[in-house]
Amino acid sequence: MFKKVLVANRGEIASRIIRACKELDIPTAAIYSEEDATSLYVKKADESYMVGPGPIQGYLNIHRIVDLAIKVGVDAIHPGYGFLSENPKFPLLCEKKGITFIGPTSKTIADMGNKVKARQMMKKADVPILPGTDHAVRDIEEALSYAEKIGYPVMVKAAGGGGGRGLRVARNKQDIINSFNTAKKESAAAFGVSEVFLEKY
Repeated sequence: MFKKVLVANRGEIASRIIRACKELDIPTAAIYSEEDATSLYVKKADESYMVGPGPIQGYLNIHRIVDLAIKVGVDAIHPGYGFLSENPKFPLLCEKKGITFIGPTSKTIADMGNKVKARQMMKKADVPILPGTDHAVRDIEEALSYAEKIGYPVMVKAAGGGGGRGLRVARNKQDIINSFNTAKKESAAAFGVSEVFLEKY
């Protein structure tokens, strides 16, 4: 069992992780930004440490968080969901510094972060998936061809990221024409990769 767990998240998910640790008699350390200083999860943790003025600076700085974990004697970090749980560099840094990352491996995070690769893995493992393309769609013509095979409505989806960015619903041929390049541009801007694929809506 762990001697102390640092919760690298905020809000309700941090509260749930802290509660689970308390049920297992594992001390917890919470991180917080200035705006979260009076949050309930900060009060529930055994220890709490400010990591920055706002969520972007504090909750996403993996080096600052791991350095803090070492400084306060943490042997495991739980990332919760979102934020760092989707960053494949975080478990690698934890491993390098001798801290257990409570979550999937770096490779799994990277593989599942690319929805095209994730679809391929699911298909290979016989996990049911929605009808769609198992590769990035090159251009509008290919998108139109696959949309006809899949059947409208379809989603034009960014291969990387999430949160609805780079996602467009196409109910007909004209929607594909209007949304394909927009979805690619949004994907490139948000995730650094312009790959998109199609999936049944």
